Amino acid sequence: MIPWQYSEQYRQLQAATTVPICTGEDIYLKEGFEPLLKSGGLSLIHPDLLTSGGILETKKIGDMAQDHGVAMAIHMAESPIAAMAAAHVATATENFMALEYHSADVDWWDDIVAGVSKPLVKDGFITVPDKPGLGIDDVVDEVISQHLQPGVTDIWQPTDHWDNEYSWDRTWS
Repeated sequence: MIPWQYSEQYRQLQAATTVPICTGEDIYLKEGFEPLLKSGGLSLIHPDLLTSGGILETKKIGDMAQDHGVAMAIHMAESPIAAMAAAHVATATENFMALEYHSADVDWWDDIVAGVSKPLVKDGFITVPDKPGLGIDDVVDEVISQHLQPGVTDIWQPTDHWDNEYSWDRTWS
């Protein structure tokens, strides 16, 4: 409803309603969240660790939000690899509230990775393994190959052409 860069308008919106206000899946780095948090315009932040700057940066974003009394819900509409990374951030962040999950109806989603509990999301929870790294043993290439998007001919191709592609960054979250 409002581009995330307009922190004063978010403050005005928050003051005009009892509905919790949330944004952030398109914001990059902790510094991008700071004006919104300082304005008091948010009830929740919603970073996506794949676009916010990664695991450590998302942890820093959550910690900064906690300093402002704001909870963190993590955006996550990606793979089981990203889900495990988000689960680790969630576990390490005191003000974590929820992890978004879009793949409940994708029956092969869990099979993209090996070495984690399946289903990965069970009764609304993810078990965070105590193994090194994200706790994933391997990526299953065969499963990915079976579910390529139209026009994609193979997995693990060079991405040089992306250097000149238009960014998907949006001003609306």
